Amino acid sequence: MVYSTLGRTGIKVSRVGFGGIPIQQLNQNNVDAIIDKCLEMGINFFDTARGYTVSEGLLGNSFYGRRKDIYIATKSGVRDRDSMLRDVEISLKELRTDYIDLYQLHNVGSPEELNRTLRDDGAYKALRQLKDEGVVKHIGITSHKEEVIEKALETDMFETIQFPLNVVERQGEYLFERAYEKNVGTIAMKPIAGGAIRDAQGALKFILDNPHLTVAIPGMDSVEQVIQNSQAANMPLTKEEKESLEKEARELGQTFCRRCGYCLPCPEGIDIPMMFLMEGYYTRYDLKDWARERYATQDKNASHCAKCGNCEELCPYELPIMDMLDKVDAIFGS
Repeated sequence: MVYSTLGRTGIKVSRVGFGGIPIQQLNQNNVDAIIDKCLEMGINFFDTARGYTVSEGLLGNSFYGRRKDIYIATKSGVRDRDSMLRDVEISLKELRTDYIDLYQLHNVGSPEELNRTLRDDGAYKALRQLKDEGVVKHIGITSHKEEVIEKALETDMFETIQFPLNVVERQGEYLFERAYEKNVGTIAMKPIAGGAIRDAQGALKFILDNPHLTVAIPGMDSVEQVIQNSQAANMPLTKEEKESLEKEARELGQTFCRRCGYCLPCPEGIDIPMMFLMEGYYTRYDLKDWARERYATQDKNASHCAKCGNCEELCPYELPIMDMLDKVDAIFGS
C-alpha cells in the first residue's frame, strides 16, 4: 500500500481508503471479514456517515480492540449546533470510540447552506468546540457542488474536502489542485462512478494518477473487492486501460445513477439504484438474460413509480429519475 499525508491534518492515510455505503446491506460477520482484509492489505482510512443507516455500528463493532490501527472519518447532514453535538455523540457510541479522526459536514448543497453551518448556532461551531475538547481531531466538508467547495476553501476553516472524482466526473480536478496548494486533504468520493465503470481497478488507477488527490474511498462489500481495489495503489495505469476507460466514460455521459442511495427510501418501495443497475447490465454489459431474471425478482420495479418526485428532490446529481425509470420500464416491460 502507498500512503500520503492528508493535508494539514498530518495523518498518513492509505491512498485507497474504504467507503462505508455498501456495507449497510451486509451482516456483521461479512463486515468483519472485509475489515480484516482491509487491514491486511494496508487500508487504514475508513469513511462512513450518520446517514448510512447501520454502517457506523457495523464498522464500530469491527474496529473494537484495534482502534490505534485505523483512522475513522464520518459525517452528519445536520446544519445546526445542537443537532451536530447530538449526532457526534451518536457517532461515538456507534463507532465504539472516544474520539473521531475526521468529522465532516455532509453533502452541503449550496453556498447559502454552508453559510448556515458557519453561524454561531451552526453545525461547524459544534465541531470546533469538540475539536477544542479533543473529541473530534479534524474537520472536513463533503459536497457534490463545485461552488460549495470553492467557498469552503476560501474560508480556510476546513482541513479536508470530499468531492466526486472519477474518469467520468473530472469537473472538480481544479478544486483538488486548489486544495492541494492550500495544504487541505483531498478525498475522492465515487471513484468508480458508483460502480458504473466496469474496470474498477483501472478506474482507481486512473484517478490515483492525480498528484493532487490524497485518498480515494471506493465502496466495498466483499473481500474480493478489497483485494482488487487495494492493489490499484501499486499499479501504473497502462495506455490501453486509459483509452478503454475514457471510451466508457464518453458512452456513460453524465446522466447515470452513482448508486449513492440518497434518493431512498422510495414511498412506493422501489429500490431505485437497483433499477438503474439492472438497466446497466442489460444495455452496457450485454447481460440481458441475467438482468431480466434479476429484475423479475424485485417486489416493486420501475413500473410502480407514482411520480411523486421525492427522489429527484433528494438526488445530489439532480438526475431526472422519473424519466429514467420510465426508460427502465420500457426496457424490461411492466
